[in-house]
Amino acid sequence: MTFRLIRTGALRADGWSERRIRAAVAAGDLARLRPGAYGHPWLPDPCRSAARIQGRVTCVSALALLGVFVLQTDGVHVHVPRTASRLPAADASIRRIHRRRLLRTPHPDALLVEPIDALADAVRCQPPRAAVASIDSALQLGVLRVDELDELFSALPARYRPLRRLVDGRAEAGGESLLRLIARGIGCRIELQVLIVGVGRVDMLLDGWLILECDSRAFHSEWSVQRNDRRRDLEAARQGYLTLRVIAEDVFSRPDAVREAVAALIRARRPQR
Repeated sequence: MTFRLIRTGALRADGWSERRIRAAVAAGDLARLRPGAYGHPWLPDPCRSAARIQGRVTCVSALALLGVFVLQTDGVHVHVPRTASRLPAADASIRRIHRRRLLRTPHPDALLVEPIDALADAVRCQPPRAAVASIDSALQLGVLRVDELDELFSALPARYRPLRRLVDGRAEAGGESLLRLIARGIGCRIELQVLIVGVGRVDMLLDGWLILECDSRAFHSEWSVQRNDRRRDLEAARQGYLTLRVIAEDVFSRPDAVREAVAALIRARRPQR
């Protein structure tokens, strides 16, 4: 889906009269964003808010529209040119105005900055682990290419560059990325997206024996899915593996509790000195 302005000049070039434009707005077939600029009626609210102040959606707001994982979106983040001085009054939905010099020049009518620029802002606006999870998600979805990582981190202040070695685009969900980072902090050996014969692919395997799965309501609420999960766990147990299923909600909101549970299992299995 492309989020762009429709300018009056483009409509007139397509044969639209002023009367037809007004009628389309009145009927809800066209949304008036600011003088001389319109949008499709399905245009998301963040795009409308950005367009009204002659800006573009960026940061976590843009990533969310692209389907990239963000830990939370509390208000709209908008980018405006660094030279912009007299901006129209922003509505209450706008949380932050960004003025950083962009790495990519968007299409003149684009209502979102380019993904690499949205990520450059989101790394600054999110906690470090959430920032890594967003980059993982962008890589997994193909929104960001692997060969753009160096450019992304070169554009960030030096204090963010240690995050580069934590990025791994194999995670299939933001919760998996955050869970991996929790496990990494415990100091165990982590294998991602491991295929176990008779069990299938698991999110991660710790120290060769602990299967760690991150389950979300979106993909595990149906009984048929839960039944299959339990049967996989049963087969894994038969082969000598232990499975710990963590819900994504706890990974997001109770990371310390998750860490303590995983660490306790690892300690119980390791030889005592």
